[in-house]
Amino acid sequence: MVVSELAPGLWRWTALHPEWTPEEAEEGDGWEQEVGCVYLETPGNVLLFDPLIPGEPESRATFLSNLDDDVRRKGKPVAILITIFFHERSTAELARRYDATVWIQEGAVERVDAPVTNPFELGDVLPGGVIGVDGQRGFETMYWLPEQRALVPGDSLLGDGKGGVRVTPESWLSETTHRDFKRSLRGLLDLPVEMVLLSHGEPVLKNGHAALERALAD
Repeated sequence: MVVSELAPGLWRWTALHPEWTPEEAEEGDGWEQEVGCVYLETPGNVLLFDPLIPGEPESRATFLSNLDDDVRRKGKPVAILITIFFHERSTAELARRYDATVWIQEGAVERVDAPVTNPFELGDVLPGGVIGVDGQRGFETMYWLPEQRALVPGDSLLGDGKGGVRVTPESWLSETTHRDFKRSLRGLLDLPVEMVLLSHGEPVLKNGHAALERALAD
């Protein structure tokens, strides 16, 4: 588990995904076992994006103790925001623990086991002023954090292994070509992105807009 403070009130942590197998990373088209999650404190909420509780007993105990203390100290309601149904992760356990609301795009509600309290449509008002952006596949929502100029994607954007960003592998696409998928995401370039807080791969903490431009070029 690695925990990093990226900006005041904005943190990212990593955990080992319990369902990962070595085959998942084969041929560069898959994903690595260590995945990223995001914490954001806003004036009215504590927000958890695609949260995963570390599985190792010591790390689990430390993580939950620290999060318990933080939630208690802040005294704010917890909201869990899921990017894509594959990333419900520890949502159910944390929702019970903190009586949290759970947010996911309407079309994905039936694909998760977690208790969704707030299905939403793109364009709806989300907790903390967060904005939902169309991830263009599988009812994925990327979350735009305006104050922090940070983008939180699910699977539509991945790390490229060189400190940058790549789009999802073509083998993960079923209804479009790689080129057309890139084009469908170019609306992201209208955002003044500084950070891209990837779930799969190292986060981009500076010059995120330039990294997106390179990833979305033909």
